[in-house]
Amino acid sequence: MDANNRESAADVSNSSAAGTAARMKRTISDKAADAKDALNDFGQRAADKFDESRESTARALEKTSTSMHSGADQFSDMGHYAADRLQATAEYVRDTDLEGIFGDLQNLVRRYPVQTLAGAAILGFLVARGLSRLDR
Repeated sequence: MDANNRESAADVSNSSAAGTAARMKRTISDKAADAKDALNDFGQRAADKFDESRESTARALEKTSTSMHSGADQFSDMGHYAADRLQATAEYVRDTDLEGIFGDLQNLVRRYPVQTLAGAAILGFLVARGLSRLDR
């Protein structure tokens, strides 16, 4: 009977081990399923956040683009104005002789004496600074 008892004990031990293995397998499967669900949830949240940030980033880029277009238009207008002024000055110099230029300059000094002196001082400073750099 010792042999029968040993076989019974072995059967119980084997069935107990099989039951433990089955429970461990279920536990691991459950944990794996939980991990898979958690990973899917994380991926979905990341995708949602990415979609949200895409929209706000696109809005910021559009706003910057609009600002740049507006600024470029302003600079373009200023560039056109400066070019028009240079063209007018070129035509004035081409069409006016030296006596006419001196006469216009005298009239300008009489009408705007303070501004003329300030402009002459600035021009003198710039010329002196440019000449001092040539000496180096």
